[in-house]
Amino acid sequence: MTDPSGQPADPATRALRELVDELDSCITGLDRARDRAADLLRQRESGDTWFDIVGRETPPLVVEQISTVLGSLSTAGHAWRREQAAALQAEDVSINRIAALFGVTRQRISTLLREPRDPAAD
Repeated sequence: MTDPSGQPADPATRALRELVDELDSCITGLDRARDRAADLLRQRESGDTWFDIVGRETPPLVVEQISTVLGSLSTAGHAWRREQAAALQAEDVSINRIAALFGVTRQRISTLLREPRDPAAD
């Protein structure tokens, strides 16, 4: 990936782009889950039993859709936070300052910065 000037994108920029892509995907997934949940609600309000509703529901179930979205968003968000912290550290921002910016402890930032980075990000 390159930045707008044609230069190779740094790992934090790549992680942020991946987060934006994942957010778009999650929005689509949540829209589908919402539509499915609204359909289930209509079925219930029309008098169908929960047994009948659940028996007709085709996978992935609403809960599965939501769990998938939350898991993928958590992974992408964590990668972004790790790369952002590393980028700040590379700009000589102290761990204490990064912790304050992120609203976490300095120990959490230290742990985050010690995590192995994705080799594809370099």
